[in-house]
Amino acid sequence: MKHIFTNRQNAGFLLASKINLLPKVDLQNAVVLALPRGGVPVASEISKRLNIPFDILIVRKIGHPFHPEYGIGAITEDGISWMDPEAVGLSRITPEQIQNVLEHEKNEITRRLKIYRQGRPITSLIGKTVILVDDGLATGVTARVAVDYARKNGASKIILAIPICSGHTARRLREEIDDVICLNEPTYFQSVGEFYQDFIQLSDEEVLELLPANSANKIQLAH
Repeated sequence: MKHIFTNRQNAGFLLASKINLLPKVDLQNAVVLALPRGGVPVASEISKRLNIPFDILIVRKIGHPFHPEYGIGAITEDGISWMDPEAVGLSRITPEQIQNVLEHEKNEITRRLKIYRQGRPITSLIGKTVILVDDGLATGVTARVAVDYARKNGASKIILAIPICSGHTARRLREEIDDVICLNEPTYFQSVGEFYQDFIQLSDEEVLELLPANSANKIQLAH
């Protein structure tokens, strides 16, 4: 398969151009929320191109107990969780098995909060246009619960901006979100990474390197 994006920064640049063309969107009253780790470089590029502050929203996929890469749900940093009723094999998973996965992901959320936020509260979303960003979606479970989080925390409008997403998932998400910007919607794919020339997994240190440049904006928004 031919790669569509050079890297995550390239994908963010292309998304920024699309976001800038959206009608009736107040980008002066917007905040970009990245889903780490992969969404951070994409969001950082959007933030720079459109001069919009960005922050991170920590969301973890709830993987199938026997097939961890397959998402059956997701949970946010404040405990909002969602299980996909269409997930394959969901009926054969016991509550105990799901709880075990949940506990593991809650521990990872706690770890990332300490590293990425270091005690700082998330940017206020009240009355904001929230642009949710990731580097790609397959089942869309993390985006779905991130949307719930943004709504419950006062977002006035929600835009999902993603470079790549399965066509089926994109159609489902458009039924629930104000705007979905997706640059490519293949019917089927095995992994998000196959559409990138460079899809190296990011470390915590690399995520942190992208955050400080926006710290002043984030602190200002939080107050």
